[in-house]
Amino acid sequence: MAIIGYIRVSSTKQTCEHQRFEIKQFAKQNNICIDRWVMETVSSREPLNRRKLGALLDTLNSGDVLIACEISRLGRSLLEVMRILETCLNKNCQVWTIKENYRLGNDIQSKVMAFAFGLSAEIERNLISQRTKASLDNLKSAGKKLGRPFSAESKSLKLSKNKTKILRMLNAGISKSQIARNLNIQRITLRRFVVRMAQNNQAL
Repeated sequence: MAIIGYIRVSSTKQTCEHQRFEIKQFAKQNNICIDRWVMETVSSREPLNRRKLGALLDTLNSGDVLIACEISRLGRSLLEVMRILETCLNKNCQVWTIKENYRLGNDIQSKVMAFAFGLSAEIERNLISQRTKASLDNLKSAGKKLGRPFSAESKSLKLSKNKTKILRMLNAGISKSQIARNLNIQRITLRRFVVRMAQNNQAL
């Protein structure tokens, strides 16, 4: 069994010392010893697999205790926090937070709380989906065209800057397959680009 203190700050302008002090005070008051510290300066928007916390979750063993100052240190959204808690509980590990006074482990009370987290996460996901759909419907109703502007430089297609070249080759009777090879792109990518030009009344 290991007790791990986890600390995360979002930028170099912040310091880990305040969270470290709080966890050390908590450990002293509860007569426990922190066996390991994991500290990182990273935005919670960074994918979990690129954070030290992600690596830590992979190495947790049954009986380990993860202590953080508050639940928001683990993730930026309830959905992500729920996934992290699920990983810990499946490994028979506990998650303790100081601010909220959570003691989440493999017991009935924790499972009830985890269920509440899960229900809240599902509600949050549904609300986000509904808000997104409502926003798109409003934009459509206002007559606004959705998606990336056709005339903008496309980083994914990288074809807009070659439009003149593509038109010249098409007019010269060069096949789409040969054009795709010349531009080092897939044929379907070129075909989609040509279709989009036609839909936007571009002269081919």
